[in-house]
Amino acid sequence: MSAATPPVLIVDDEKNMRLSLQTVLSDEGYAAKVVESAEQALALLDREKFLLLISDAHLGGMSGYELLAEVRRKWPDLPVLMITAYATPKLAVEAIKAGAIDYLSKPFEPEELLHAVERCAERYRLLWENAALRARTSDAVSISQIIGDCPKMQELRRLIETVAGSNATVLVLGESGTGKELIAGALHSLSPRRQASYVRINCAAIPETLLESELFGHEKGAFTGAIRQKPGRVEEADGGTIFLDEIGDMSRPLQAKLLRFLEDGSFSRVGATEQLRVDVRLIAATNRDIVEAIRQNQFREDLFHRLNVVQFHPPPLRERGQDILLLADHFLKMFNASMNKPLRRISPAAQQKLLSHHWPGNVRELRNVIERAVILETSDEIQSRSLPDFHLETRLRKGELPLVTAGQNIDEIMAAFEKELIIHTLEQYQYNLTRTAEHLRISRHALRYRMQRLNIHAETENEDELTPSSGKEVTSC
Repeated sequence: MSAATPPVLIVDDEKNMRLSLQTVLSDEGYAAKVVESAEQALALLDREKFLLLISDAHLGGMSGYELLAEVRRKWPDLPVLMITAYATPKLAVEAIKAGAIDYLSKPFEPEELLHAVERCAERYRLLWENAALRARTSDAVSISQIIGDCPKMQELRRLIETVAGSNATVLVLGESGTGKELIAGALHSLSPRRQASYVRINCAAIPETLLESELFGHEKGAFTGAIRQKPGRVEEADGGTIFLDEIGDMSRPLQAKLLRFLEDGSFSRVGATEQLRVDVRLIAATNRDIVEAIRQNQFREDLFHRLNVVQFHPPPLRERGQDILLLADHFLKMFNASMNKPLRRISPAAQQKLLSHHWPGNVRELRNVIERAVILETSDEIQSRSLPDFHLETRLRKGELPLVTAGQNIDEIMAAFEKELIIHTLEQYQYNLTRTAEHLRISRHALRYRMQRLNIHAETENEDELTPSSGKEVTSC
């Protein structure tokens, strides 16, 4: 995908010259707009983007040299080509010194003009490709960055590889911190669009009044503060992929405009009537309960069905079993390298503490926990004392009924609920078995029995310490 070349702006007070220059350029495939005065040119430059300004040196009103000085001040990156019927070596030198890229004297051959325009077009293409390359390099996501060996994560990676080659719209649903953005980045990196731009927008981070402008752009004067035309992010993503994170926070009026955009890629900038069109693949994500949002009339059902061509649902960390330790080791190596620390591993006691936590913040929370531990640890391996006590994090646990997975019977549902209740209470009392048993109104022996039956492991440093029969959590994904 290459950048669409903007039009050329021609300024000349002779009508025949304006039309002649416009014809020469259009015959070579360049769009051109013509005006007869410097004042009109400045007004147009305020509203639109141009490849090149071609101006006669002698104009009625503001001269071409004065126009050149104003353009250098306000749009220093816009190339300017000066033409005149009164050419002298001195005027040519002055024009070049003032910032013109070239100086042509009338009459001139069309090839001379086209050579200057082609140089500007090539410069524009190189700048666009360089910017796109930088964006792709900084946003590149490899599927190998999606770490996890449990069955759900293996299936997730297979689905990414299957879907990436299509143009299908994708909806990623999952809790905060489960890696929704990694999925979107991997889909783009494996797609035929990977050579084009990958644009990300967090719908919750941009005020509602500005989100439409950010997405679709605006015209000069469309609202207070719109001092010039601004292309939208969908135009930046033309030929590539746009990722709309937290789409559940988008207002319903903007949802309607997004629905129209998804139909055929057409849109209008804020304050404009002209219809524009781009070729963009859209990936959306939200951590909201999308069905509940539809029931509460906060999200359009028709937009949900339009987005939900392919659905991804990354599992929360608490359902991924030994992936917790796999990710912890990954983050340990990462922070070891960045902080130049010599930590070799995570101790068994610390591993048990990680496995016992509920992880309401998912992978993002685990990353922060390991970063903290690497900073605090003074030995050659991470000890349990370097991990937080998770007291505050435990309070973030949702007080709702456990999610019932299809195929579970009542005994499995009750066992899952019992396990969550015991883990929550253990965390609340910093793994003190006596106080936990008292809170649950059972004996310590009964608590130990239930913990062993439910594969709950805990490490404490007092007389209540439970020595697990196995060093590993056997929870499956």
